[in-house]
Amino acid sequence: MKTLIVEDDFASRVLLQSLLSRYGECHIAVNGKEAIEAVRLAQDNGHRYDLICMDIMMPEMDGQAALRQIRAQEEAAGLRSNKAAKVIMTTALDEIKDVVAAFQGLCDAYLFKPIDRAKLAGHLQSLGLVPA
Repeated sequence: MKTLIVEDDFASRVLLQSLLSRYGECHIAVNGKEAIEAVRLAQDNGHRYDLICMDIMMPEMDGQAALRQIRAQEEAAGLRSNKAAKVIMTTALDEIKDVVAAFQGLCDAYLFKPIDRAKLAGHLQSLGLVPA
């Protein structure tokens, strides 16, 4: 599994990388703009991401805006939903409007911080990224 971790907080990046690196290669972006560029480069090189874990609140471009652009890139590349990256949005915020906005932005799952390792593993399994 190839994963892109999009997180501006160092501690959160390290935690996600330690949890996800056991499943395969992990790349890092620190904001939405970097994430969009990483996804574009991966698509151009034929090595798309299987999973994107993206924080909602980030500098320069937040996760909601980045997700909309990433989904637009995938659509322009002709990737149907079953071929597009699975996206798990993460946030320290617990407002329902953020959850609704994330799913309207076409994410596949949502996790509150601090990240619960069992919930993350459950999402990976339910999304078909790792065996049950």
